[in-house]
Amino acid sequence: MNPIVPDWPAPARVKSLMTTRAGGVSRAPWASLNLGDHVGDDPAHVAANRAKLREQLPAEPGWLNQVHSARVVELGRDTEREADASFTCQVGETCAVLTADCLPVLFCDRAGSVVAATHAGWRGLAGGVLEATVAAMQVPPDEILAWMGAAIGPQAFEVGDEVREAFVTQHPVATAAFAPHAPGKWLADIYQLARIRLDHVGVQAVYGGGRCTFSETGTFFSYRRDGVTGRMASLIWLE
Repeated sequence: MNPIVPDWPAPARVKSLMTTRAGGVSRAPWASLNLGDHVGDDPAHVAANRAKLREQLPAEPGWLNQVHSARVVELGRDTEREADASFTCQVGETCAVLTADCLPVLFCDRAGSVVAATHAGWRGLAGGVLEATVAAMQVPPDEILAWMGAAIGPQAFEVGDEVREAFVTQHPVATAAFAPHAPGKWLADIYQLARIRLDHVGVQAVYGGGRCTFSETGTFFSYRRDGVTGRMASLIWLE
């Protein structure tokens, strides 16, 4: 599978990874390790890919029905899975989010007592999904570490005036995360936007970022680039 292993100072009992598009059985345009069961791929191929992933994990991931919201659920307790983030304090529960341009963010605390995974597209990011995840973890923000997985990079993420306005009205400093591109269009740095929002709630230990799902064609799925495509998973659990 050759997953990405986050480079961050997480406690030893915190385990995490992000899959790439390599190592599965799906055929084009989902080739090859597509883990999304909602993108038109053969269900048997998705099941085989998820089974391969499962070999790396302590349990079946707590897959979510992601809807670009700010809702956070607790694995092992909440049965409703329509949400865009999950957290757990239980050993063996695996938090997971699927992405293909949106920003995946993994969280843990320095004591290794709680972990979380968040799906942050621009709507969820503007809607406060990162802040909601930090609040749900119920530990001091300065005790939280965050790792940003691969997302669409700042040279490829074109957005309209309404997206820029959604962020700048909440945090004027977010102006710096948008570069003029064309009339009414901007290039947005989703990594910088996430850092601004995490810093605002006291989370300053933020790692990762810098990869681009759009430009790294052979490594990542990208919805903005391909339209019909697969999904990567970012996962975290306590050992």
